[in-house]
Amino acid sequence: MQDNIRPIAPISIASVTPHQPSTGMPICELVSPTDLFVDPAYQRDVSERGLNQIRRIIEKFDWAKFKPPVCAYAELNGNTVLKVLDGQHTAIAAASNPYVDRIPVMIVEAEDTIAQANAFIGHNTDRLGVTKLQLHQAALAAADEDAQTLELVCARANIKVLKQPGSYKRDGARETIAVTSIKALIERQGSKVAREVLEVIANAEMGPITAPQIKAVELLMVEPKYRDMITPEDLTTAIVDLLFSAEDEAKQLVLSHKWPFWKALAITWFGKCKKRRQPLVRVA
Repeated sequence: MQDNIRPIAPISIASVTPHQPSTGMPICELVSPTDLFVDPAYQRDVSERGLNQIRRIIEKFDWAKFKPPVCAYAELNGNTVLKVLDGQHTAIAAASNPYVDRIPVMIVEAEDTIAQANAFIGHNTDRLGVTKLQLHQAALAAADEDAQTLELVCARANIKVLKQPGSYKRDGARETIAVTSIKALIERQGSKVAREVLEVIANAEMGPITAPQIKAVELLMVEPKYRDMITPEDLTTAIVDLLFSAEDEAKQLVLSHKWPFWKALAITWFGKCKKRRQPLVRVA
């Protein structure tokens, strides 16, 4: 007989302020997996990697390892349906397995898209398989102010934030998936400077816009020893003139100077950029 099991016991909460749940407890129901729905406003499309994961779940389907999908009731064309907030792959695997006709699901209170998107973010923020881009799209659906600011800054710079990687049009000019870098740029420099930085890259019509490019232009537009010697227009011209050869030159600087790639790219562009004889006088 096993004698080393232990009961669940509360910990000290002396330094913690408990939060009283604003909704009721979840309920558990048995449903057909094909009766479930996915909302693209905050749920990602299933990628090839996701399809492989689904196939593995089907091949090794085991109720002992089953984690019920988390769902919420929603209205669709006058009917009440269940939307999957977490567990899309599990639900698809169950729907694809001929030996499974019903599955248990946990149903939570999330009455509108904003509440559902917030629930999705809560389930997936620390999950490795969910990208920052997917979380940004979910935050946008949840009316998150930071996500809305990011979209507004990009829109004013005439840049489109894509909903998923690999969906660039033609050369990817004025398109990006670098939401983490743009968010950090806005936090460091504010919306106005962030827009100006992004405009420099966007006006070069060279895409897609990447994280190293953003950080490189930020350095040149913010650091006085660079900023006061160039104009945004001249920097855009330098980027256009060098095109992709700038990346090759930057890689050589990375090797010779042990610089991070974004800094090497900035120095490469600055070297090509037209300089002013007198430092520019900027109005605060």
